[in-house]
Formats: sequence, structure tokens, C-alpha cells
Amino acid sequence: MRATDVNADQYEILLTHKVEQLTKNFSDLSMPKLEVFESPKLNYRMRAEFRVWHEGDDLYHIMFDQDTKEKYRLDVFPQASELINRAMRNLIPLIKNNTLLRHKLFQVDYLSTLSGELLISLLYHKPLDQNWVAEAESLSRSIIPSLKVNIIGRARKQKYIVGNDFVTERLTVGKNTFTFKQIENSFTQPNAVVNGKMIEWSIKVSKATAKKSDLLELYCGLGNFTIPLSANFERVLATEISKSSVSAANDNIESNKVDNTTVIRISSEEFTQAMKGERVFRRLRDINLSIYNFDTIFVDPPRSGLDDYTLNMIKQYQNIIYISCNPLTLLDNLNVLCQTHRVVNFALFDQFPYTYHVECGVYLEKI
Repeated sequence: MRATDVNADQYEILLTHKVEQLTKNFSDLSMPKLEVFESPKLNYRMRAEFRVWHEGDDLYHIMFDQDTKEKYRLDVFPQASELINRAMRNLIPLIKNNTLLRHKLFQVDYLSTLSGELLISLLYHKPLDQNWVAEAESLSRSIIPSLKVNIIGRARKQKYIVGNDFVTERLTVGKNTFTFKQIENSFTQPNAVVNGKMIEWSIKVSKATAKKSDLLELYCGLGNFTIPLSANFERVLATEISKSSVSAANDNIESNKVDNTTVIRISSEEFTQAMKGERVFRRLRDINLSIYNFDTIFVDPPRSGLDDYTLNMIKQYQNIIYISCNPLTLLDNLNVLCQTHRVVNFALFDQFPYTYHVECGVYLEKI
């Protein structure tokens, strides 16, 4: 299947199929009515990655067919934001006739925001130097003349930055607007509109039971959920293993004027060991875990789901908010969690239209 094989007229039909499949997969569990959160039909992706194909004097973006693995050309990408599509159309002609920028370029990554910022990463199979930087500075002013585009040049053990190596998203959720620093080459939610709906849902389900208690969050990333949820709790302690994500999360805490949240760089497995008193970590030497009254835990694990160690740890919490990018591992985890908890809320977030991928949210309370 080609990524460009999208038909907006088929969106509702395809979403209905997802709802039916998800409902069927979870039919053996006692689940509440499924809430469904739709995506924009087009221009919903805020980031995209393409290989670059050189063919004689020609140059263009390519992707690979998921079934046949054959490459195919893209001059537009209807799933991506309008800003990315505009940059795609303008970038190739500017690079194609520039030997320094074109030579051994093999990949282009785009990161955009709803608030109108853009970062483009150019990946090379050659060393880069100050001559490349000078050409990239000119390129950054020319891609979209009304916008200063950030450009990153990457080669083996090299990273050159023209502008910033991040963009700042301004995301309105309900009556509040949050700012999120999103660093190049770090995880961000790809569908910004649906991400806002995920945040709003998480705020809603946690609000009723959150007063005068603390929140523990695992896999917090750049604070995408951490910061909006902080208003519902006395204190928030969040963990993340990625150094760049922890840095971005702390910057986002400051820019959003949040004063009750602490982020620590530690894995979920290590934090579980610390909570049980099994190991002592220097990274926690300034954290007094005994002062926290964790009533609710928030998890947004990778596709592999929660490991057994963490899964057994979170069973002790009264309330669990679980965001999942893989319904199959979520189902496996719920088969364990439903021994001690009941699912109160169940949601489908259509982060990836026209694909089989489904993002889910469940809110559980202890029986």
C-alpha cells in the first residue's frame, strides 16, 4: 500500500472498520462504551520522513510501498501539514541545482507545528563543513520567503544547526493554550489535532478523583500530557529515559509556568525498583519519594506495552490512565490489570487515518 493512496471520501468508512475491529478485539473484557475521536481527513501529520532519490539530473522524495517494498515518487504528501507540503514543493528545485546541498543527500525529515513553525533535517553520506552551512543559511531564507525555516544538517558524527534544532508548538486544549518545545529527532505526537483531543480526554477522566492527590507518570516524553494534567493534582512526578526529552520537558515546565511538577531521567523499571526500596539511584538523591501521595498513575508506553515488572507495580494504584499505540499489547496488559481494576473509560483516537494503526486510551479504577 502506498502512503499517498488516501481518499477523504472513504474516511468515515475506514474509521467505522477500526471501531468494529477494536470492539471485537476487546469483547472478552467488560468494557464501557467506546468514545471515538476523529482526525482531520487531510493535512493532519505534523512530521514526515522521506528518502531522496537521485536519477540523472532529477531529484525527488520517495517512499516505499508497504506490500511490494518498491519505491515510488512523491511530489506532495496529502497526509502531511500544508506547511510541509509547501516546503516539499519548494525544497527540491532549490537543492536540485545546488551541487553542495544535493551531493550525497539521502533523506529529508520535516517537523512542523500548528503554530506555523518548520524544521527540516537534511541527512548526508558525506562530511559537512562551513561551506555547507553557508548554503544552508541561504536555503533557510528561500524555502518559504515569509518564514525563517530551521535547518539541521546531519552526517556521521556531525550535526550543524541553522536557526534552532527545535520548533515550538502552541496547542489549545479547551480554554488553555500550552507551549511545547519539540526537539528534532525526538518523539512527538504526529497528529496535533488528535493529540489535543487525547490531552483533553486525559484531563477529563482524571479530574473527578485527582483532588488532593499526586500523579506519577511513566514515559513522559517532553511533557505532552504531564503539563496539562498538572492542574488536576497537588504534585506530579514524571519519569523519562531520553536525555533530550527530559531537557525539553523541563523547558516546557518553565515556559508553561508549572510549579508542582518534577521530571527525573530514569527508566520505568529502575523507578519501580526505587519505589520498592530494592535499589538506590544517585539520580533520585534529591527526590523524597515519601512525601508523595500517588493516587493516580499515567502511562504511555512504547508499542511493546508494559513489561511484567512495571505492570505489577502499577496495579497498586487506585487510578490508572493508560494511553496505548498498540491495542494488542494493551489487551494483554488489561487481562492482568482487570484482575484488580475495572475499566471506566475507553477511547479510540484516530491518530493515523487510512492505516490499520489505532491509538487507545483507558481509564481504570481499583475494584
